[in-house]
Amino acid sequence: MKRVIAMIMAGLGATGTLFAAATVPASADAFARSATPTASVSAGIPTVGTLFTGGFPGRHSCTASVIASPTHNLLITAGHCVSGTAAGWLFVPDYNGASATRPAPYGVWTVKHAYVAPRWKSVHDTQYDYAILQVAGQRHGWRTVQVQDLTGGNTLATAPRPGTEITDVAYNGGADRPISCTVPTYVTSGYPAFNCDGYVGGSSGSPWLSAVSGSSVKAVRGVIGGLHQGGCYSYTSYSSSFTSEVFAVYDRAVSGSRPDTVTPAGGDGC
Repeated sequence: MKRVIAMIMAGLGATGTLFAAATVPASADAFARSATPTASVSAGIPTVGTLFTGGFPGRHSCTASVIASPTHNLLITAGHCVSGTAAGWLFVPDYNGASATRPAPYGVWTVKHAYVAPRWKSVHDTQYDYAILQVAGQRHGWRTVQVQDLTGGNTLATAPRPGTEITDVAYNGGADRPISCTVPTYVTSGYPAFNCDGYVGGSSGSPWLSAVSGSSVKAVRGVIGGLHQGGCYSYTSYSSSFTSEVFAVYDRAVSGSRPDTVTPAGGDGC
């Protein structure tokens, strides 16, 4: 699960300096922090929101986003964010917990089913750390609408080439508003990665959005997850490498084939 650097107070010196220690794998790219930007609080976008596993309002968990589909009812998030069937979980697009009157400007949508890659379901292979969720429609006046009808949807796409500029919009755990950062990607040990500080627990599942030439539509080329379930440090984030397998999961969700029951992911190795 995405996390901050573990800071353990050992004492305060005469100058007020905080002494700290952390133990994390070298593969978490510890060199990166000094050269990285920091994510800023974002106004939010309609396609990105929060997942609530215990009811709304309440404390939200991971980030998810709406992906374009013929059924208009699909989200993508990280596989390690999902356990069980996810049925009854709630998705709040463009969540604004700072607003007393409109914390859910595009409504609250109920998850029906979850779909994951076979390699994630069987062995939690971190190159397949993504999940597609199907949400129920809602009656609006005389018709039933789907979440994509109100928010729009981002196009599912393959992993970014190194140097591709992406924007990640994410909700950290307990945050009322999202953060965002626009940076180039690179690859570490076969996993797409980017360096931007500020992504901690709750940001898992947030989409890596890139421009689509000649269109206002955005492509989703990854989600925070993958290596160490997204990273051991707040300033380096990973994704599974989206290949044809992500489209196979997508096709199952579109067709409404038998959904998955997912076992909890376990430790992240940090």
